[in-house]
Amino acid sequence: MREPTLNTSPSPGDEAKTTTCYMCACRCGIKVWLADGRIRYIQGNPAHPVNQGVLCAKGSAGIMQHYSPARLNKPLLRVGERGRGEFREIEWDEALQLATDWLAPIRARNPDELAFFTGRDQSQALTGWWAQQFGTINYAAHGGFCSVNMAAGGLYTLGGSFWEFGEPDWEHTRYLMLWGVAEDHDSNPIKLGLGKLKARGAKIVAVNPVRSGYGAIADEWIGIRPGTDGLFAFALIHELLRMDRIDLEYLVRYANAHWLVIRAPGAADDGLFARDADGHVLCWDGRAATRADAIDISPVVVGECTLPDGRVAVPVFQLLAERYLDPQFAPDAVSERCGIPPDTIRRIARELAAAAFDSKLSLPVAWTDSWGREHAEMTGRPVSMHAMRGISAHSNGFHTCRALHVLQMLLGAIDTPGSFRYQPPYPKPIPLPNRPGKARRPDGTLDAGPLGYVHGPEDLLVDADGQPRRIDHAFSWAYPLAAHGMMHTVIRNAHAGNAPGAGGQRIDTLMMFMANMSWNSAMNTGETIAWLTDKDADDNYRIPRIIYADAYASEMVAYADLVLPDTTYLERFDAISLLDRPIADADGVADAIRHPLFDPATQAEGRDVRGFQSVLLDLGARLGLPGMVHADGSPKYRDYADYIVRHERAPGVGLLAGWRGVDGEAHGKGAPNPEQLQRYIEHGGFWREELPESARYYKMANRDYLRWAQGFGFAASDAPIVLQLYSETLQKFRLAAQGHGPVQPPDAHRQRVATYFDPLPIWYEPFEHDQTSREAYPLNAVTQRPMFMYHAWGSQNAWLRQIATRNVLYLHPDTGAKHAVADGDWIEVGSHHGRITVQAKFASNVQPDTVWSWNAIGKRKRAWALAKDAPESNQGFLLNHLISDVTPRGDYANADPVTGQAAWFDLRVSIRKADATGTSQPQLPALAFAEADERPLRYGARLRNAQFHSKAAPEQPRRKPRP
Repeated sequence: MREPTLNTSPSPGDEAKTTTCYMCACRCGIKVWLADGRIRYIQGNPAHPVNQGVLCAKGSAGIMQHYSPARLNKPLLRVGERGRGEFREIEWDEALQLATDWLAPIRARNPDELAFFTGRDQSQALTGWWAQQFGTINYAAHGGFCSVNMAAGGLYTLGGSFWEFGEPDWEHTRYLMLWGVAEDHDSNPIKLGLGKLKARGAKIVAVNPVRSGYGAIADEWIGIRPGTDGLFAFALIHELLRMDRIDLEYLVRYANAHWLVIRAPGAADDGLFARDADGHVLCWDGRAATRADAIDISPVVVGECTLPDGRVAVPVFQLLAERYLDPQFAPDAVSERCGIPPDTIRRIARELAAAAFDSKLSLPVAWTDSWGREHAEMTGRPVSMHAMRGISAHSNGFHTCRALHVLQMLLGAIDTPGSFRYQPPYPKPIPLPNRPGKARRPDGTLDAGPLGYVHGPEDLLVDADGQPRRIDHAFSWAYPLAAHGMMHTVIRNAHAGNAPGAGGQRIDTLMMFMANMSWNSAMNTGETIAWLTDKDADDNYRIPRIIYADAYASEMVAYADLVLPDTTYLERFDAISLLDRPIADADGVADAIRHPLFDPATQAEGRDVRGFQSVLLDLGARLGLPGMVHADGSPKYRDYADYIVRHERAPGVGLLAGWRGVDGEAHGKGAPNPEQLQRYIEHGGFWREELPESARYYKMANRDYLRWAQGFGFAASDAPIVLQLYSETLQKFRLAAQGHGPVQPPDAHRQRVATYFDPLPIWYEPFEHDQTSREAYPLNAVTQRPMFMYHAWGSQNAWLRQIATRNVLYLHPDTGAKHAVADGDWIEVGSHHGRITVQAKFASNVQPDTVWSWNAIGKRKRAWALAKDAPESNQGFLLNHLISDVTPRGDYANADPVTGQAAWFDLRVSIRKADATGTSQPQLPALAFAEADERPLRYGARLRNAQFHSKAAPEQPRRKPRP
């Protein structure tokens, strides 16, 4: 018998092209190997600063994302009832003319009648600018239901935040706490970092009700009850204060611990900082009030003082100590609520202090602070923290995020060696100077971007009666600091505002991009579907028109009137911009691009798709929007690639920072360079510049860093950024609620604002966790994103589906016994809002009062080109059916009262054994999308062995022939 000829060293392909992955928000560098013009395989790019060659299952499976049978191939116009998924294909000229005909009258009449909301687009530098040029205040991206608590909590406290805008000092930290961190965002850099920590013997503590992924390799797992992280943080703060294990010198030098706060209950200036005649904040040196930013002083941090004008004031640190030394925050007092033994809390506090103060870490690097003082070394505090959605997706998440930052500051662990580190372009001034746009200029554009940072009540978007102007109610008295908008409220409010006699805002067109708001991105999925399809007495849809753009046949496509098909990430240009979601690291600044590896027309017969960013610019030109047309009305930009190169947000500042200037020799700021994109392509698709060694720590008060950042356009000046233990911005809102100032809340909101706008972090029960809810629904329910999938995309990917094609509800064996549920039983899960039927599975990696599942695996029948018997549709499920978009009382959105972030993880449920088995419930009618081919999807057979070098036509994924 002849032995087969084997190629033991096959070439990866004919050529490799470098670009940026899009399979999650990590934005890793990848090499896409091609053979005869088709993808051979995808590997990590070892030269890329984000992942250094590491690639996860999602990134490798990008082949099947590009060749997904669910790809949209032509513009679609609805022909049946909205929600059924019945369309006819049309050409781009007709699609763009329709969109123009719908949008032009809106801009002429009232631009706010367009609600433009985008999902995980990573191009908000364009989409937000486009909305500003259109003139609508009704724009937001997905951060309102994703991460605004994290962003706002950090940016109003320390000018930066967790998530993708800061990182632990992986090289030097000796103690890492992960708070509510799942495995989806920033996963490859975290994996690289955790490997360094494990190799060095640093301790890793995971605080999460579920132990998976990173938590599984942690040295200690703290199985906390959901929504109590802030209480746990306060208990740690209590212990550090009680033991006098805090970095007081750091707090005075870099934070506002010594700033004087007026103590005058009932007065209009109560709780505001004491200032001199020139507006400078004051401190007390034991004899007199002096400028708090003066050097060579020894300010008092405890006790009262009397100012020359007779007012009484106390330092911020005094207020902080009074609050958190209170016995209500002692470990014994919070233990039962958090589900953490008091001795564990005390031990963690001791370990944090020992790691921070007993390590004697210092780096022999000379640096100069903002006041000109020279330092021979950089003193370290090797305690790091990283946090994500597990702490932010609660109605108390904003204050929990602030609590963690206060804990870090007390340890001196913000941007010191071994601690949490800022990633450029952060830190930013507190609060950021860009306020949300409110008024329109004569040319119809907004006077600022539609999103921004509120400095006080005067910045809110409310009318003369204090009612919200925006369709999502962001920047209103109900949710004042909604810096990312509130995407999760748009559909309810649009439906209600267009109902007779509702008296709310009315919109004409809802335009959305990559936002699966009829399914896994909807709180209250069932009613959301009803709002999208509801009609008035004249048989007209209450939301008159819906334009939707996506690359795939998601559930939301079925609810659009006009569908604009996007490309895959391998068919377009993208800018991973410092103006958007940056990919810099703490030691350097970086940005990147994607560029087309394929012409979409060559990827499937009849395929005619366009990148949504280019479509937006085309639409803008057709509408004659300022900045998108020349004086003669002709388009200013050819497409998005042209916009990336030539658009300037400010003189010399564009979407990309590398290779600027006519000759391409400038970086950061410089004139547009016509060859810029080609330079990126030649350099692996990214640009990076190292920070000077003297500028890498203490960025908030490091002269070298701040001057460097000013030169790059990250900040208007090189002034130091003072960390805010106490937030005067929040106190301004509290004073307004108490009846002070020219802009005050309506009576209905006064108590709410006065309660939750505390200038020091507070903890309160999540809104769905009151005593009545806890008794009726005794269990917490949360979701986590698996490392191998991201949002809804992964579970349509043929390779990733082999890892998991359905989800189950995990519960602790003790929980099953308590509720008479056996392993594998089908159970009915109920909330105050709804009921679902799912299969239960025992797992010991969960806090016993919590049940959990993987997120976004359940699918609507016939969506995503899945076969009719796909497990995702028949056995998979969404917890979203149980999550209300409003509080149990129905008075506000189910959201944080400060920022409006969706409180996904406040969900309380009950469980009982179900009568029916085998199929998850609810089961909605199948969409009328084309029926999927049920044969197995194959790819790559023609690339193997002898056929590898054949010159056949480019291969598409093929179904295995039926017998």
